[in-house]
Amino acid sequence: MGETASERGHVALVTGGGTGIGRATSLAFARRGMHVAVNYSKSRDDAEETAADCAGAGGDGWAVQADMADPAEIDRLVAATVDRFGRLDILVNNAGMTVFVSDYADLDALTGEVWDKILGLNVKSAFFAARAAAPHLKAAGGGAIVNVASISGLRPVGSSMAYNASKAALVSLTQSLAVALGPSNVRVNAVAPGHIETRWHAGRDAAASAARDRTPLGRNGTGEDVAGAIEYLATAPWVTGEVIVIDGGRFLR
Repeated sequence: MGETASERGHVALVTGGGTGIGRATSLAFARRGMHVAVNYSKSRDDAEETAADCAGAGGDGWAVQADMADPAEIDRLVAATVDRFGRLDILVNNAGMTVFVSDYADLDALTGEVWDKILGLNVKSAFFAARAAAPHLKAAGGGAIVNVASISGLRPVGSSMAYNASKAALVSLTQSLAVALGPSNVRVNAVAPGHIETRWHAGRDAAASAARDRTPLGRNGTGEDVAGAIEYLATAPWVTGEVIVIDGGRFLR
């Protein structure tokens, strides 16, 4: 998808934007001539490399640190992005975490601390980011929020029961925000990726192979596969409250 004249100079904030799906998304927006705030928590070098690559792709990138588990940090991140670029048009809530507990029967592995961390980053941060961004999206004449959920939010196949629940909650939050912000012409959608081969799954070769064998298209996904769907949802003017499954057809059979 190429840029349009109306998009050049628009501003996108991508949380967890330096690696994997976030990096691919940041570069996709840069190729459309956008300014991209590449958020990171700890991966500074990756974020700075992605920001530099955004400039090379035809846009502009800025690496900016914030802990997305902290509502005050989220408010600061959004304000800093607007201060730097003068506006905000797109928010991509990509930051997330998990704890791998493949044996769902091991209920004791999901402690209160694990639940709080997963729900805090995967769900609450998306809400607080949307809340902080909403006034600026409205001021820009309407914009878009895209949440990165997971196929695990629709089927119990993820890394842990807590992760699945967090992504199901994110799907529900997406739909609720679409209703709440629609009258202001702010669209809210989500993507639900299947097995994406990024460093998130590094070292889990057996799981990657099993997912690949069950996928009709014969391969697992890439960050670029997901970024294409995010790019579409961020720029589609009459789509809101939707969840696009990106799994190569894995759950068709």
